[in-house]
Amino acid sequence: MNRFQGKVVLVTGGNRNTGLALVEKFVEEGARVFMCGSTPESTAKGAAYLKAHGCKGVRSIPCDVSDLAQVKNLFDVIEKEAGKLDILVNNAAHQGIGKPFVEMDPAYMMEVLGVNVRGGFQVTQQAVNRFFLKQESRGVVVFLSSNTAQRAIRNRTAYCASKGAINSMVRAIALDLGPRGIRVNACAPGYIYTERWNTLPEEKKRRRRLNCPLRHEATGRDIANVVAFLASDDSGNMTGEIVTCDAGCSCQHMPEDVDC
Repeated sequence: MNRFQGKVVLVTGGNRNTGLALVEKFVEEGARVFMCGSTPESTAKGAAYLKAHGCKGVRSIPCDVSDLAQVKNLFDVIEKEAGKLDILVNNAAHQGIGKPFVEMDPAYMMEVLGVNVRGGFQVTQQAVNRFFLKQESRGVVVFLSSNTAQRAIRNRTAYCASKGAINSMVRAIALDLGPRGIRVNACAPGYIYTERWNTLPEEKKRRRRLNCPLRHEATGRDIANVVAFLASDDSGNMTGEIVTCDAGCSCQHMPEDVDC
């Protein structure tokens, strides 16, 4: 398929894990892709991976999405080099790992929200005001949320709160922009196999997979397929939706080894 032939796409956090799969998917389907990582080093590492895996023509730009000045610079580059933007994928995320609620410095909470919520807001606002409202093709936004917005996980208060905020923000922005022809949706993954899984003991991986009715976590490609659907004309009558892709985790009350 070439659903994105001639389209210009921005993938934030496109420099690692699921972000790399997102970039690869859009390139495969004909898009011209811009991607960013939060630092020059991480961005360069992602760019090197993409090049080594035959993903050509990707423009990599460092951008911490929580910093408005860096966001504006990112869009300056897109405007100068492409002159338009058709699709925005808000994938950049702060994972908020290892900070139990009772020990969490409020500044850390704001750090996570700064990337996941303010960052997504700032990037989307720039895309809409600088491109989508000025183009005949009004543009599409896809956020990466999480099933933890609905079912919390332990010691991740900041992350869970940020993903819940993303879901609400998606619906609110979709209402404001729908009459202007701009669609806004989200994909909410559960477990995704990322580089962090490489350090997990096999028993812990087995137990995690028991939480999944399909018995396996998502790959980056699984998530990229859903995001591509939401970004394409195939979902042309959808906006304000949160589409879950979590191997069935959210449909059960408890995993089967305790559901007795």
